[in-house]
Order: sequence, then C-alpha cells, then structure tokens
Amino acid sequence: VQLQASGGGLVQPGGSLRLSCAASGVIFSVGAMGWYRQTPGGQRELVATINRAGDTNYEDSVKGRFTISRDNAKNTVYLQMGRLKREDTAVYYCNADVAGYDIMMNNYWGQGTVVTVSS
Repeated sequence: VQLQASGGGLVQPGGSLRLSCAASGVIFSVGAMGWYRQTPGGQRELVATINRAGDTNYEDSVKGRFTISRDNAKNTVYLQMGRLKREDTAVYYCNADVAGYDIMMNNYWGQGTVVTVSS
C-alpha cells in the first residue's frame, strides 16, 4: 500500500490550494484518512481528519478555512485550503488507515507535499 500526495506549491497569502492523496496497491478497506503538517524544526501536527462515514475533525487554526473530503470509490482524500496565511507554510503529509491483502488495518503516511504561502 502506498499513499501518493500531490497539489502543493507556492501561493500568495489569501489564496487557495487543493491537496490530493490517493491510496494505491492491494486494498481491502480504507478507514480514517487525514492531513498533517510539519514546519522546519517543528513537530508534525494534525490538520484535519475524516472517517469513512464523512465525519470530520479540524485543528482550530484551520477551521472555517480548510475543508477535508474523500472519495471512497477512489481511495482518495482531499484538502481544500482557502484564505491561506504565511503560517500555513509547511510540508503536508497525508495519513490513512488501510487494510491491505492481509485484511489487517495498518497506518500509512504519504511522502509529503510542500505548501509555501508567500508574496
């Protein structure tokens, strides 16, 4: 099982960006999915999570600006980021609980995608 993240880039303050992360491989089921971020010298922190039923959870600083969603048919999670601030600059990582060929639920991380908010 692999998670492939995409969609990062350079954006001006106040702008928008959409991240995507697709799980691939032999997949039996995908459970909770989420996005985390990490700044240089900082710890990896939760941004948002979504379970298979669509229930969501957000870190306080992104509430009202970011929206997490998923497409269960495509095993893909999205993060729509709006009203971006310089402090949103970070490497964003996707995370998911995936049951593969052994039908055991394991936790996986994507490779990270860089988001830079700067004028």
